[in-house]
Amino acid sequence: MSGHILVTGGAGFIGSHLTRRLLARGDRVTILDDFNDFYDPARKRANFRSLGDSEALTLVEGDIRDQELVDKLFADSGFDGVIHLAARAGVRPSLQEPILYEDVNCIGTLRLLEAARAHGPKLFTFGSSSSVYGINEKVPFSEEDEIIAPISPYATTKRTGELLCFNYHHLYDFKISCLRFFTVYGPSQRPEMAIHKFTNLIARGETVTVFGEGDTRRDYTFVDDIVDGIIAAHDHAPDFEIYNLGGAETTRLIDLVHNIASELGAEAKIEHLPEQPGDVPITYADVSKANRELGYSPKVPISEGIKRFVRWYRENN
Repeated sequence: MSGHILVTGGAGFIGSHLTRRLLARGDRVTILDDFNDFYDPARKRANFRSLGDSEALTLVEGDIRDQELVDKLFADSGFDGVIHLAARAGVRPSLQEPILYEDVNCIGTLRLLEAARAHGPKLFTFGSSSSVYGINEKVPFSEEDEIIAPISPYATTKRTGELLCFNYHHLYDFKISCLRFFTVYGPSQRPEMAIHKFTNLIARGETVTVFGEGDTRRDYTFVDDIVDGIIAAHDHAPDFEIYNLGGAETTRLIDLVHNIASELGAEAKIEHLPEQPGDVPITYADVSKANRELGYSPKVPISEGIKRFVRWYRENN
């Protein structure tokens, strides 16, 4: 299903990988990105440059909260679909700036939905997060689980985004997929995320900070697998569905650190600190629904993914 797709946050980590794949299969892509300073904007500029020169690619620099810009963009562009990845990300930073997270992630999403309602398209894919599950007693996490205990402002804004999407499906017949990403990693990963941060520290011989005993477990998902899922959801165009996109296996934090050190051929110097508020003890995706309806099947296990990431890190540092 080729067409003209708006990718918000398309110069970011996941967005740039997605855009590359969309262009390769013949889609036209417009990226809307504000290149904010959550991390070094030069990294996002480099992501965009890596996409190459293509008449099928357009960059619009701007904020998803800018009503005039967003409305004009939708009115003028004739998009066939929207893949909305732009957001303020991260659990811990959201504890420091909850109002900013609410503004960008909720009001920004609402601006996009309103522009799509006014001008089209009514095909919308929303990048949500496994953080919405919060302190979920049952594992693995299923889309059928009741979402009643998100424990960070970030998680709450992502759940709000899902609910806003449902409003527009119910009221205006939008076709919407909400995709709950589980700890995405890979080449060009944001520098503050665990795998990139740990790799950087270990490679430099610096101390890695581990909160608690390192027993928390995460379902790490390689970025190529996430892109597979995003495109499958966009093409499937369900009326309204929520899908988990994860690696469907869990890794202990302390094991992750040692795996990275082993791949680097270095020793990990570890300092243990008290557990952090907002952190959940485990994330673990039940991807059976995405497998059944989208054909989603993660192909890159954590051992192979770490090898690929360390290779990229060495080539770029």
